[in-house]
Amino acid sequence: METRDRHVFVYNKTKETFLAFRVKVADSIFSRLTGLLGRRSLKPDSGVWICPANAIHTIGMLFSFDLVLIDKDFKVVGVREMIRPFKITRPNFRAESVLELPSHSIFKSRTEIGDQLVIERYEAKKSPKPEPVEIPEVQLASSRPTPDQKVESGKQMIM
Repeated sequence: METRDRHVFVYNKTKETFLAFRVKVADSIFSRLTGLLGRRSLKPDSGVWICPANAIHTIGMLFSFDLVLIDKDFKVVGVREMIRPFKITRPNFRAESVLELPSHSIFKSRTEIGDQLVIERYEAKKSPKPEPVEIPEVQLASSRPTPDQKVESGKQMIM
């Protein structure tokens, strides 16, 4: 169960907008139970995707957040904005998973029931190691004339 480093991004295909760019996957028993517990806030464009789940609790939470309930086809079947600490949500039996997002994420993305989401694994692309490039030696012409050049140009002026 390698959930520690697994992240996804969430895109609202219907509204053509992102809900979050770095959402932690919580699919083990422990990670599903804890969710956002112990955190003081959520960074913008982050969140937690709890699967499977159709309801959540906020007992022990320290901040409010938005909740998006999703069915097996990644269609939005419920939204709850600004869920406060020490609450328990009612189960939505159409939901297969839930997204816990920073407050106002639903409003900013205009997400509503019926929207189609795309949830895909987030992988930072590693740039290929650059190959060494040979830099040819270039002899730069000096902008100042040498003493010999000064003498030569002086002779030419006299003649």
